[in-house]
Amino acid sequence: MELNELKFDAHGLIPAVVQDFRTRQVLTLAYMNRESLEITLREKRTCFYSRSRQTLWRKGETSGNVQHVVRISADCDGDACFFRLLYGDAAEAPFTLDGLYRLLLSRKTERPAGSYTTYLFDKGREKILKKVGEECTEVVIGAMKGSREETIFEVSDLAYHVLVLMAEMGITPEDIRAELASRHVIDHKVKQETMQ
Repeated sequence: MELNELKFDAHGLIPAVVQDFRTRQVLTLAYMNRESLEITLREKRTCFYSRSRQTLWRKGETSGNVQHVVRISADCDGDACFFRLLYGDAAEAPFTLDGLYRLLLSRKTERPAGSYTTYLFDKGREKILKKVGEECTEVVIGAMKGSREETIFEVSDLAYHVLVLMAEMGITPEDIRAELASRHVIDHKVKQETMQ
């Protein structure tokens, strides 16, 4: 992802979620403008924009507790530093569906302007369901063509929209894991019964 693909808000700011590289613990939610993000990319240390003081501030400039940057990502809409790779090695911090789901929940709550995810939540369940249906069809078309690349692309779109639906309905990835685990046990029992 390129820096100019990011969507700064009307005040020229973008939220930045800072996580510990090893533990994945969220350390802070701060804001950056283009200049502070450029400084962060150049110096490989976090630099934010203080909304209250309306000035740049480098983390650790008074406390000494600096944050060294391992990677910077942006979300799927390009309006938060969180998800799509902007700087660093993608292999260092692998993408997870749980991480995407958490991001979608934050979109549901915060509803940032200009976000496609916000648009879906604003339009409601009927629009989300329509998109899930469309993406199902696209998966079928891609697979029928025998195109592995197209099918991967469309399954990814489908997974995203299904996660949006789950967030809208309050269904968690853990709910799905539990359901699938219960089916696995049932299948195992059925197989045992038929084999006897």
